[in-house]
This record gives sequence, structure tokens and C-alpha cells, in this order.
Amino acid sequence: MADRQDFPAWQVIHRRQVADASPWLRLWVETIRLPDGRIIDDYYTLDIPDFVVIVALTPNGDLLAERFYRHSPRRVVLSLPAGYIKEGESPLIAAQRELAEETGYTGGDWQALGAFTVDGNRGAGSAHIFLARGVEPGMPLDDDDLEERQVLLMPQQEFLGAIQSGGVRELVSIGSFLLAYTHLAQEVTHV
Repeated sequence: MADRQDFPAWQVIHRRQVADASPWLRLWVETIRLPDGRIIDDYYTLDIPDFVVIVALTPNGDLLAERFYRHSPRRVVLSLPAGYIKEGESPLIAAQRELAEETGYTGGDWQALGAFTVDGNRGAGSAHIFLARGVEPGMPLDDDDLEERQVLLMPQQEFLGAIQSGGVRELVSIGSFLLAYTHLAQEVTHV
């Protein structure tokens, strides 16, 4: 199989907004012309705001996780702190704000691990992943969120076990943790 770096872009012939639930999401239907000339009349895309996911570690290496009910899977899940980036806010500032609001933890050494497309076919915003090391309790929790939550400190291996046993259900939490986990492991092997 040839390694192609020059795939042509699809051409949007027409785009119509189907639903607007701003600021949370907008749904579009597009008419697309493929590079081979075929026309796709009903290609749906979704716009949601970019968001942050934080892999936060205390000075002794414990992971900050949250346990709460998520309505979409209709169950209690274990998750990483996360939230939307506000208009005009940098991803780093959003990540620091979200961690403080959701867990009460602040400070630490922050490292961006990248921004990733959530759904390559439909859009759905980008996840900006951060690793925060050495965070400590610094402020009270913000009670304005929809979810009641339990903030947990756990060994990284315990969170990994929860991923393997199905206790972590959100792919962005799984991917973010595994990205940070491999990053930390590579640091150890290069020392």
C-alpha cells in the first residue's frame, strides 16, 4: 500500500444548519463532492466547543478523578476533570479553571499533551489534553455544576484497572489518561 500524503479535500457544495442549541452544539447537513466526483447529499457534521481534559497528579503521584452520574450512558462513571473552553480563553487557562472548579486543586506544573479531534467524521470539537503535576488543594469546589460529584485521589494503577474493568466509560478520559501515562513512563525510561 502506498503512503499517500496528498489526499485531496472533499468539496462542500452546500451547507445548511439543521439544529442550533448554542452554545452547546450546532448540527449541519452538507452536500459534498468527493474527489472522484461522487456527490453525497446528506453528510452530517456537528459543532461543539473545544474542551479540556486534565490528568492531574498530586505531589505523591496520586491521580485526581471524579465519580458522578452521566446522563448519556445513564450510569455512574469514573472520569477525569474536564470542561469547555470559554470564548477568548486559552486552553491552559481553561484547564486550570476547570480543575479548580471541579476538584478544588490548583497550582502544579502544567504540560500540554496535544489537541485531538474527537470524531474525524462528524467534527464535535477538539479535546485539549493537559498533564498537571504537583497539584494541591487550594480552593472550595464550585457548586454551580449540574452534576453532584465525588472527587477521588487514587493511585494511577487503580485508574488503569478501572479502565480495564469498564469503570471508566468516556473515551476522552481513557485516551487522555493513557496518553499521560505513556508520557510519564517514557520520562522514567529516559532518566
